Amino acid sequence: MNRVIHPIEQESFRRLRARLDTSGFPPLTRAVVERVVHSSADLEYAADLVMDEARLERAHAALHRGAPVVADVEMVAAGITRRETVCRLREARSGPGLTRSAHAVRLAYEEVGPGALWVIGCAPTALEELLTLDVSPALVIGLPVGFVGAAESKAALRESRLPAVSNVSEKGGSAVAAAALNALLYHPVSTEETL
Repeated sequence: MNRVIHPIEQESFRRLRARLDTSGFPPLTRAVVERVVHSSADLEYAADLVMDEARLERAHAALHRGAPVVADVEMVAAGITRRETVCRLREARSGPGLTRSAHAVRLAYEEVGPGALWVIGCAPTALEELLTLDVSPALVIGLPVGFVGAAESKAALRESRLPAVSNVSEKGGSAVAAAALNALLYHPVSTEETL
């Protein structure tokens, strides 16, 4: 089913491209950068985001083959369109040395197992917990926001060598994390990916 693009979104992307030249990025990287910049109106993301095109290609294929999508919070889940997500925050409980967000990651992993796409836009502790598990993800979109632990958890994600989309700075959030996943959802599927 083709996605109908509203004229306001078309005009927004036209203006974005008039202010930011994304033509030098590979296709999926460009899609993620543009969608994140569009969701935040923050052109600095073009230089702040970190990702690898080959890993995005594999994640894109997994996503379109039906790999599960896990969101750390309901705001991320609400922002992901055209796809059901797993978010276990409502059932999660905090405890000694364990935040509710970290427990939600454990619960979600019990449900989905390896091969999922993880979208973390709120809690650095969710990303930290994910890195302690043997999740073997298709992709981790690690874009939590905050002054405590956000930049550090994203640096740890990059050091883990897991397939990921992250950024260097403290900024991030639910909207940009959902936007990064939506970029992969909206990007056309090639014939090679369906084989």
